[in-house]
Amino acid sequence: MPSIAIVGGGMAGLAAAATLSRHGQQVTLFEAGATLGGRARGFYYNGLQLDNGQHLLLGAYQQTRQLLQLVGVTESTVLTRLPMQLHIKDLMGKHHFSLSSNPALAAPWSILWGLMTAQGIGFVERWQAVRWLVWMRLHHFTLQHDQSLMSLLMTHQQSPAMIKWLWEPLCLAALNTPLEQASAQVFLNVLRDSFAKNKQDADFLIAKTDLSSLISTPIAQYLGSNNSQVNIKTAIETIQPTTQGYTLVTNDAEYAFEAIILACGPHQLKNFAKTLPKLHRLTAHFSYQPITTVYLQYPAQTMLPKPMMGMVNSLSQWVFDRGQLCHQAGLMAVVISAHKPFTLTQNELAVAVAKELAALFPCLSNVIWHKVITEKRATFSCDVGLSRPENSSPYPHLWIAGDYTAGAYPATIEGAVRSGIQAANSVMAAR
Repeated sequence: MPSIAIVGGGMAGLAAAATLSRHGQQVTLFEAGATLGGRARGFYYNGLQLDNGQHLLLGAYQQTRQLLQLVGVTESTVLTRLPMQLHIKDLMGKHHFSLSSNPALAAPWSILWGLMTAQGIGFVERWQAVRWLVWMRLHHFTLQHDQSLMSLLMTHQQSPAMIKWLWEPLCLAALNTPLEQASAQVFLNVLRDSFAKNKQDADFLIAKTDLSSLISTPIAQYLGSNNSQVNIKTAIETIQPTTQGYTLVTNDAEYAFEAIILACGPHQLKNFAKTLPKLHRLTAHFSYQPITTVYLQYPAQTMLPKPMMGMVNSLSQWVFDRGQLCHQAGLMAVVISAHKPFTLTQNELAVAVAKELAALFPCLSNVIWHKVITEKRATFSCDVGLSRPENSSPYPHLWIAGDYTAGAYPATIEGAVRSGIQAANSVMAAR
């Protein structure tokens, strides 16, 4: 009988499937939706291939990059690599902040130089930021006890201005969790991998195409060429333990497997509580954070001063010029992370965002169309001291995978890929 089932076709499930196939294991992957990729998938709208949310990779995402290489994707052809630069504008005034790493220097000097030469902030505040980064490196980016990122920043005398311009935007982008509740240790893990090893680790990697074309489709093709099977639109209703493994039940069929990797979202574990009640307890204490992406189509000649820019004292947080990044001329993607529920309709929200952009960038006017996408459970809330489950489960021959499992990273594509690979390696070690 087929040996290994993977339930869930998001990043973790795809990474697990590709890893197992690479080692000659027969895999059958089940995805309830019509599209692979989970929260990182593409779709067509107004003749364009968009993503369900604007994503950003880092040069430090080694396992994601290795996975792309495994399935035959040439990084330089599908990803735009931008040296670490931050350009942030203030909606409430004429102030702006900019920071650029120095590509001529090795890490961490490249980012230290960027901090010391940052524009829009005073010398004392820049020096305090440099001193904190040096302190983190000397302590191996490790805290004795986790605490909120806000409390850690205050302990190390980071000024309100530096928090507003630098640390809060980075925290929201990386952890999608407010400063007051975000895990400082997880934030330090991201800084360690991005700033302390190789200078290219801090580079931004932005897809030139949609994420389905970038990741999901090449992995599915790789699986097919290695005699593994991918089933979309196939929801697993029940997982029934048997003496030889598990029976997976859909609305019209049953499948038997020796082992399972359950790669669905943490909030979906409760769907299997009838036969596997211990699973839901692993994530019952989790809470979640949303991300909204507002696509705004302007005339084709419209461009931002930079391909990626941040905003403070505004509803909008980051705007990506997809014309410069992926040849979708005049299309802007605005990201709003970790926000409270909106009282605005989607149309009202798009209008409000467009007004903010017009105030900051006078070149942006005459919106042709808009599309608003909100992922209500975009990520788990990366809170202080959050207990995250291991890949192993309370049940034999059943592993779990997802960006929410125990690991150094927050809910990111890299975190999901790492978890999927680890789960696959655990399956093979147990066989």
